[in-house]
Amino acid sequence: MALDAALVQHLATLVRIGLSEEELETLREQLSHILEQFEVLSELDPAALTANVQAQDLPHGSGVMREDVAADSLEPAEVLQNAPRLEGEFFRVKVVLEE
Repeated sequence: MALDAALVQHLATLVRIGLSEEELETLREQLSHILEQFEVLSELDPAALTANVQAQDLPHGSGVMREDVAADSLEPAEVLQNAPRLEGEFFRVKVVLEE
């Protein structure tokens, strides 16, 4: 299913992203390809598929889930050692919401 540029531009407006003409065309091609893949899936007969095993169907103790064991917490210095930016004893992050 090939999408037209007007529909992709409408979708970009709804999700509030600005696109150049080149980006619009690239996104149109990519979305069209994704929809074509779903069309292929629609040709499958679900009755012919076998059921998959789900995690809840596995026997207890099969190794899928580990026991919840209490452990000591990390020291604050260990937690902060890989932080890209610090402010005192805290992580420094970009402002997300302004008052």
